[in-house]
Amino acid sequence: MKITLNQDPAFPETEVVINCPQADEEILRLVAMLRVYQKKLVGVKDGGRHLLDVKDILYIDTADKKTFLYTEKAVYESALKLYELEDSLRELDFLRAGRSVIVNFRRIRSIRPELGGRLLVAMDNGEQVYVSRQYAGELKDKLREVERSILQ
Repeated sequence: MKITLNQDPAFPETEVVINCPQADEEILRLVAMLRVYQKKLVGVKDGGRHLLDVKDILYIDTADKKTFLYTEKAVYESALKLYELEDSLRELDFLRAGRSVIVNFRRIRSIRPELGGRLLVAMDNGEQVYVSRQYAGELKDKLREVERSILQ
């Protein structure tokens, strides 16, 4: 793969162009990663509405019928339901970790097996999230996919 970066103050905005003979799985994954930088979510904190970059969200969970977005430094409430967020963030490497939790795969620091088939995931900020046995397989598959892409 050839990568070219053209810098010029005269460019009005950043534009990414991918030239390829065919859009294979690797290219589609690259496009999905670039889309992460464009996607925003609205979070409420201290009465104010904040625009959050999706790439900054570590994980999302629900409690008492409310949905919360966790970043490294703060927790925001979302008006969206967990299933709505899961559907819209799936292509951006957000994975279901439990009945009430979604994790940002790109913000995982480490994964450790636990008793009963669960996984303990440490996020970039050191917070830990359990992945239930029901969803552990999806996370393991994603990990194998990353390992395979590195070996290619």
